[in-house]
Amino acid sequence: MNETNGPVITAWSAVSAFGVGRDRFVAGLRTGRAPAVALDHAEWPAPVDKACLVPATGPRDLLGPKGTRSMDRATALAVAAVGQLLAADAGGRRPEAGEDTGLVLGTSTGSVRSIMTFTRDSLTQDRPYLVDPARFPNTVMNCAAGRSAIWHGLHGPNVTVAGGRPSALLALNHARRLQRGRQARSVVCGAVEEFSAERAWLDWHTRGDDELAVLMGEGCAVLLLETDVADDRPGLAEVAAIEVGLATDAEDVGPVLAGCVTRALAQAGVGPRDLWAVAPSGAPGRYGDQERGALGALLAPGTAQLHCMDLLGDTNAASSAFQIAAVLAAAQEAAEPSSRAALVTTVDRDGVIGCAVLRIAGTA
Repeated sequence: MNETNGPVITAWSAVSAFGVGRDRFVAGLRTGRAPAVALDHAEWPAPVDKACLVPATGPRDLLGPKGTRSMDRATALAVAAVGQLLAADAGGRRPEAGEDTGLVLGTSTGSVRSIMTFTRDSLTQDRPYLVDPARFPNTVMNCAAGRSAIWHGLHGPNVTVAGGRPSALLALNHARRLQRGRQARSVVCGAVEEFSAERAWLDWHTRGDDELAVLMGEGCAVLLLETDVADDRPGLAEVAAIEVGLATDAEDVGPVLAGCVTRALAQAGVGPRDLWAVAPSGAPGRYGDQERGALGALLAPGTAQLHCMDLLGDTNAASSAFQIAAVLAAAQEAAEPSSRAALVTTVDRDGVIGCAVLRIAGTA
């Protein structure tokens, strides 16, 4: 084993509007085109006409018929993404996962569709049963994490973190704590978000006028975090620093984010001019303006900008997971294999602000 200064991302995968798997994600970013589709309102009675959807009709299409009859979309996305992560690569190498592998998954509220549908059925369906009990687990926020662990035999700690757009960074930070406390040797961490008419209506009624132009998206991105790196499976990036803050209003977002970035860079021993790339959340409206302003004042000119929301839509809880995936995908495509650092930033309208510094270990 090779000793490292911090936990290392050794594998990643994504299920997104680009398709299922890491290769589809990399190829989709390379095209630079948003894979938005027109919605069939008979299937999606939403207040929007387009969205960035995973090209799968449902859980059965993603995972097959066995065990998916009562599974909701968010759970299927998570189970599929974790399965892609743990699959053997082109060289036949498969990440080790089992008794001491934990799972930390970020989410917004779980499946909004499942919660609202189950609640409505309890009020409108015929007695004596009213609801389908097989669908009750879908209403619990940690359903996706629990089903993913059971499906793939991950027997370590199982944690769900709800934190809006920064959910994946919060999950990554929690995964580091599990490893530091020796509660898990390796941790699968990431975040998931599903698209549904119910989520679209909630979003429609709560967004500001300056946020309505952004398309909605869905998907799941996951990472494998390890403290020891096997010689035959080199690490992709070291998690050098994570910082989280809280803004009390939109005007505080810029200063709070600037403080988080300054502390994270100092902790990682990296200067602004040492950054190879930054992946901002690209949040719409005032929050995104504050993010852009803070980064413009802090970063050196010429720092590469990696934008996910323009391509994948607003994936809410999964957004920072896709940002990390975009950094790793861009590093894979980069010509120079020398070590370099990248910054991931995220802002949420509920006030949670965060950033992470990744020390890229070259191409893989």
